[in-house]
Formats: sequence, C-alpha cells, structure tokens
Amino acid sequence: MCQLSNLIYWMTLHTPLTVVERYRHSFDVFPDSNRTQPFGSGATCVYNYRDLMIRNDTDRPYQLLLEVTENYLEGAWMSDRLQMFRYEIYEKNHRMEREYWGGYSRHNELWRKTFDKYENIVKNEFITENHAMMMYQPYLEMKN
Repeated sequence: MCQLSNLIYWMTLHTPLTVVERYRHSFDVFPDSNRTQPFGSGATCVYNYRDLMIRNDTDRPYQLLLEVTENYLEGAWMSDRLQMFRYEIYEKNHRMEREYWGGYSRHNELWRKTFDKYENIVKNEFITENHAMMMYQPYLEMKN
C-alpha cells in the first residue's frame, strides 16, 4: 500500500490535478544511494486516518490506471486530451541536522516548475515541506 500511495502522489505532481490531502513519511529509512526522486516525494496512507486525496479542478476527465507486473508497479493518469504542460519536481533547502538525542533529521522543500509546449517556465510553485527522522547514518558512502 505504501508504494502505491507513493506512485500515485508522484504521478499526480506531474498533472494539473490538485493534491488536497497528503501525509509525509515520519521516517527516512533509505539512504540516497541510487535514489531517483527527491527526498520526501512520497505519500503515506494509514487506514483510517491518513489519506491521499486528489481533486480534479480542471475541465476534463482523468482516469487513474494501475498495473502490477511481475517486477513493477506501474501507473498512468489518462485524459481525453493531451496535456498542455510539462511538470518538473525538484527540491530546495535540503539539510540534515544532528538532533540533541544523537540521531539525525532531514528536511527539504518540494517545488514544481510548469513548462508550456515551447519549454517556457510558466509557473514555479511551492508544493510542500518535509521533515523526517533518519533511520541511518547520514553521508554514507555508496557501495558498488
């Protein structure tokens, strides 16, 4: 369920749909080695009090398609028209802090650039901020 909510949230950030409720993970359990998305770009769902809620404020229908293959969880948002914009998610103000009790916490902000069909930036917007306790030692070396 966790990976499903992560996938849906990440896909939604690349559409004009509106995320109206999202909870971040309280713990950062994976070091950055081989990370392909910014820290804090997932969502957690816990029955029955933490939801991922998405609203369609556009004038067109959207359909969520999901598939579990032998090796992957795949998904797509489909609509009856081509998207007019392209979205890029990135992080700002990333930091790791040593806590008084000896562990570490991690913090950042997620932002989204919206590009038109000519690749002009038409919007640059704040999405959310993330704060999590790290469950590993920071600055670990990547192993081959």
